[in-house]
Amino acid sequence: MLPVAILSGGLATRMRPMTETIPKALLLVAGLPFVHYQLAQLARQGVKKVVICVGYLGEMIEADVGDGSRFNIEVLYSHDGNKLVGTGGALKKAINLLGDEFFVLYGDSFLPIDFSAVEAKFKQANKPALMTIFQNQGQWDSSNVEFENGNLIEYNKQQPNSRMKYIDYGLSVIAADSLKNPEWGDVFDLSLVFHSLSRQSQLAGLEVFERFYEIGSPSGLADLEGFIRDNSELRPTTLR
Repeated sequence: MLPVAILSGGLATRMRPMTETIPKALLLVAGLPFVHYQLAQLARQGVKKVVICVGYLGEMIEADVGDGSRFNIEVLYSHDGNKLVGTGGALKKAINLLGDEFFVLYGDSFLPIDFSAVEAKFKQANKPALMTIFQNQGQWDSSNVEFENGNLIEYNKQQPNSRMKYIDYGLSVIAADSLKNPEWGDVFDLSLVFHSLSRQSQLAGLEVFERFYEIGSPSGLADLEGFIRDNSELRPTTLR
């Protein structure tokens, strides 16, 4: 199983005042920090290595999670440094820890899907990146993906059009070389990379059918807590 990069460096402004003193990854979900649910799920999926890209209050995540051994998974950290470098810049900084190809998971997303199927589709597609997508129809957030007959035609987060009925689900696979465009420098958003690849027909798409859960908003956090209550097997059990 490919390693997983978790993007956890944002300021989480939508969840203030809760996130004024703790990072979003440590918000409590049914009594436990959210990142515990992510790591426990990744371990169940067979993931062996995770790199958490941290920025705002990232030292608190590192202090809580440690090396990941209690989740039966190796956890490493890549720090933004003195300034935030964007999601793309954060991944570029972490390449030496992640290797040539890796999953990308948003730090506020809990996704009840089979990661091995996503990896298999990435290998089969033979493109530098793959994005999982969900037929959103504007329900959860603004649709930003045009997808037709199994082909991802365009991803555009900044300027979505009326043909876009799908949304970025929150899990992707990417080749490290895709992040090395010198025109982008060291501070850039991952959405820029995916948009560029989609316009070159180099971004594969995999439609998934399970709704996603997130803690980026108070309503999203409440929905996830309800989902966890109904699926108690998802509650993390650490090794010590």
